[in-house]
Parts: sequence; structure tokens; C-alpha cells
Amino acid sequence: MTQSLLSPLTDSLVQIQPPDATAYWMKQVKCRDACPVHTDACGYVTAIAGGEYERAYSIARATNPFASICGRVCGAPCEAACRRGAVDAPVSIRALKRYVTDKYGPETGDFTAHRAGCNEKMLPPGRGDFERIAVIGAGVSGLTVAHDLARIGYKVTVFEAYSQPGGMLTVGVPVFRLPRDLVQWEIQAIQSLGVEIRCNQALGRDFTIAQLRKEGFAAIFLGVGLPKGRRLPIPGADLANVYDGLDFLRSFNEGNPMPLGRRIGVIGGGNVAYDVARSAIRPVRADATGEETSEEMARGEKTAYDIARTALRMSGDKQVHVFCLESREQMPADLREVEEGEEEGIWLHNNAGPKEILGRDGKTTALRTVKCLSVFDTEGRFNPTFDETQLQDVELDTILFAIGQSSDLSFLSPEDGVETHRGLIKVNPETYGTSAPDVFACGDIAHGPKLFINAVASAQIAARSMHDFLRSTRTEVVVRKQWHPAAYTMAEDWHRLIRHEPPVIDAGRRAASIDIVEESYSEQEAQRQASRCLRCNVNTVFDTSLCIGCNGCVDVCPQSLIRLLGLSSLVLDDQWSQEIAANLGVTIAQLRRMPAAELDQMGAIMTKDESTCIRCALCASRCPTHAITMQRFEYTTECVSYGLASYGAAS
Repeated sequence: MTQSLLSPLTDSLVQIQPPDATAYWMKQVKCRDACPVHTDACGYVTAIAGGEYERAYSIARATNPFASICGRVCGAPCEAACRRGAVDAPVSIRALKRYVTDKYGPETGDFTAHRAGCNEKMLPPGRGDFERIAVIGAGVSGLTVAHDLARIGYKVTVFEAYSQPGGMLTVGVPVFRLPRDLVQWEIQAIQSLGVEIRCNQALGRDFTIAQLRKEGFAAIFLGVGLPKGRRLPIPGADLANVYDGLDFLRSFNEGNPMPLGRRIGVIGGGNVAYDVARSAIRPVRADATGEETSEEMARGEKTAYDIARTALRMSGDKQVHVFCLESREQMPADLREVEEGEEEGIWLHNNAGPKEILGRDGKTTALRTVKCLSVFDTEGRFNPTFDETQLQDVELDTILFAIGQSSDLSFLSPEDGVETHRGLIKVNPETYGTSAPDVFACGDIAHGPKLFINAVASAQIAARSMHDFLRSTRTEVVVRKQWHPAAYTMAEDWHRLIRHEPPVIDAGRRAASIDIVEESYSEQEAQRQASRCLRCNVNTVFDTSLCIGCNGCVDVCPQSLIRLLGLSSLVLDDQWSQEIAANLGVTIAQLRRMPAAELDQMGAIMTKDESTCIRCALCASRCPTHAITMQRFEYTTECVSYGLASYGAAS
């Protein structure tokens, strides 16, 4: 909150800034602050609204080598934080990113904009000397490290255990959500920087950390992820047709489906569970590249097959059930995932705890569930409670667990010097260095399952740390800020613009094919959706020397977030009493003994709640003395490096 104090000595308003004003104003741009790599979502959304699409792509790409992929499958923490969400619904930031990446991203076959868009200032300013770097795992974290280090002069080799690079992007995200050709284009853009990728090379099977060191790799990065799924230790978990959801997704995406029955149960309530369920309900007739493989497809019978398949599914030929502990409101899966799953025919069972998998002759026949009363205890810890009297048996012939992921650290040996903790690699959270000086790790294997964009953010830190290790430097991120006058008006009828989700293909077609579900906005709709942005980088700034305390801004504010309060209403607040006493030159005890009428006659406080300000500019328009103006707060971040000796002296 920004506050102003009316002083009885000067009869004017004195601005009181928060202790760290720069950090405060940075946090007011909520979408950018919530993004792990601090992408300027406000910047590229505003550019789209103005038709500046190439500039919008450059902003979206600046801090993210996987902008195109994030435009399709990012968990979008920026949208969860979006200030517009407090008014009606958040700006559709992720889908707007996709709109411009479709135009300028690597998927166009041209890597020019991808290369030019990288914010070089967020890379260490020093250069490498072409030392060899080994990156284990061609997933998001590994490829981000490869991208950053290759750009600043290192020779990077990526070792991937599977036949294709991409990690969870390739084996974990369903093909109907993320086109595999897009993934490969994004990876090829990184390879074009000189990065070498060696597939079918598994650490512990084909080589060891000791061998990498012996071959002359100066630093090693571990980005192996969490390749194994978790299972509940319930009776019947070892029956036939009980699978790990990640194994199923891998086989589905590769076009080699596991043998599923007609009544399938998915245990879990997150997005991965819905990826599994929505994949299970679909037929698999294509390989990972999306090329048709069956004879009937070659004969052009796709449409007839899809119609027949949809009719069978709708008539009960195939059922997919999702069982989760949480209520509909509590479940972690995105609402849109749940809604689209329902449209495709998925049955959702909330507050259903798996108790036992029933079977006959070694085969699965049903899942017995118990009603879940609560998932977390009073301290917010996972500690579910159940009503054992409320049991339900659901006939099923296949069970897929999608309740989490676990690691496989069998590749480590004592001589590697890499410590582990609770199934993860132990790292310094500030540098992502491990207990071995030349080995670094991040992503899911270091901090547990998180969003793709979290893996990018941690990998950027790890890459800087690897550079520091090799150059004997210390790299830090600094902020450069500027204020500019803003010629600012809200979009016409901004309050009537509602959020429209990107279009999706028909539910029947979705469930009967592996076609990409989500389509892109039209140009007109992209501009309309972008115009919903409240432009949180534009702020109301008070020139306290011009304010006459007329209350005009208080009266006109549609959110009622500006208030003029007498001093008596604030003296019992410890923080305010300190500010007021210091301004009046009295002690806090003296201040609190003053009569309320006397205090109110001496002065007043004007407060403004920035957290709910919609930047409508009505206060600035109403102010008769122009004490309130609209100012754009802009900031950039950049890396600066110090030699360790000079850094130690400076600190």
C-alpha cells in the first residue's frame, strides 16, 4: 500500500514509500512477478493489443527459450496472479503468447526471431573458452542449460537416455496438447547454437560420471527429471492391468499403446491424471510424429472410423473414470482440463480414496473406494481422513496410477561425490551446485515436480553457476528501473470485455482422434483479449506538493481504494503511529494521549490500496491541481559478474 501523510507543519502531503520501493513497484506488475523467469507478460500482451506482433514475440521470448511450448502447455502462474482476475477473469496470457509464437517462433522453420529475441543481458557478461560441458537429460532443464552456456562460449554435449530429445515434453505431455513437430523445432533452434545431442545414451548404463570427467568434461549438469511414477501400497496393486500413468503416457505418445480394457480407472486429481485419462479415452493410430500408421487410415477411412468410434464410446463401449481425494473445488487439475474431460466423456469421482483393487484370477475387476472427508489437517499438511462406512465398488478392468513421480538415482556411485536427500539430488538452492564441485543439478530431480517454467528458471541459475565455477567469478542479477509519463487511457468498454478461451475442436472429434485440441485466436480476438489487460506497469503517482486534499480522487475511484483518514483512526496501529509521531515530532505515548478531535484537526492520511487498483486513471483525470499523474514503471534485469577476490572485498 502507498500512503501519504498530511503534515500540520507544511500543510502538504508527504509521500511515505515502502521500505524497498523498487521491489514494491515490481510486485505491482503481478503477472511478471509471478512468472518464475519474470517474462514481461504485461509488455507482450499490450503489444498484441496494439498490433505489434513481432515486438510481442521478442518480449515473450526474451527470458524463455521455450516460449512456443509455454504458449501451449504452461501452467500459467502469471494468469493466477493477474489483477484482472479480481475484476472478473484473468487475461488469457498463455493463449496470447501462442498467438505470436505461431507467427515468429521456431515452429515457422525460421530461427531468426528466436535467436534475436534472447535477452543477452540475462546471461553472464563473461565468455567461456569453449570448455566441454556435459548435460545429462534433454528435457527442459537440460536444454535450457545447454542454450545458455552455448550462447556464451561453451561446447555443450547433451546425453539423452531415450530415442528422442525433449524429456517430459516428448514422453509426458499428450500429443493432442503439444504437437511433436513444434517440440522438435524448438529443440532444433537450440541445436543450431552448436549444441550436440546424443540420444540412446543413459547415465549408468552407457557411461558414468567418472568417465565424463576422464574424457575432459569440465562441468556436468544433471537434469534427469523424475522418470518413475508412484503407486499406492493398497491391496491389489500388483494385479494385471494395473499400470503407472507415466509409463502409459510414454507408450501412448510413442504410438505403442499398453493393452487397456473397456473400463479404465485413473487414480489422481491433478493435470497429469487428466492427461492420462484423456489419453486413455482416445484411440492410438499414430506414432509420436502424428503420421498415420494403420491400413484403414491409408485407405482414407479416418472419418468413418472416428464417427463409429465416437458412437461406441458414447453408448458405453469405453469408459474412463477419474478418482481423486479432493472435492471438485479443491482438486489441483485446471478447471478447463476437468471441463474438457467431461465433454469427452470422462467420469469424475470426487472425495474418493482408493482403498483396494479387487480382482479375479489375477486380473483387475473393480476399484473399491472410501469417502474422503478431508485431505489436509488444520496445519495444512497432507493428512487425509476417511469415513470407513462409506465404500463404493466401481467395476474396472484397468487401473492407471497418476499420483506423483519419483526418481531413479541408481546411476550414482560413491566416488561421484554427489549427495542425495529423500530421493532427490541435494543442491545449494541459490546456485544448484551439488556436493561435487563440478556437478550441478536442477529441475524436478533437485526440487521435486513443478511446472516446466520452474525448470527453465532453475536451469538459468544453474547455467550461471556453472559459468562462475569455470571462470572463478560471482554473477548476480541487478535491476535497472525507470519512470516515464504515460499517455494512458483504458480500452473502450474495457469493463465489458469478457475472457474468451481459445477455440477447441468438437468434443466428439477430440475423443475419437489425437488431433490437437486447442486452436489459436483469430487476429481480431487476440487483440480483444489483449485489450483486457489492466496495464499494471502504469501507476498513479502523487506529487504531494500539489495536493490540496479536496477528496476528488476519493469520490471518483470506482474501486473505493483511495481514502482520506483522520490521524485519530490510525494512532493505534504500531507502524502508522511511528510514522505520525516522527512527522509531528512527538513520542508515540504523547501521540496516543491526544484527543481524537485535536489529532484530526492536525492532519490526515491519504491511503491508496495498490493491490486492487485497476489503473482506470479516473483519479488523475479528476484531480484539479494535477497532483496525480499516470506514470509507467519500467525495469530491466541484467547479470553482472565479479571476480571472487573483488566480490569478497566489496561485500
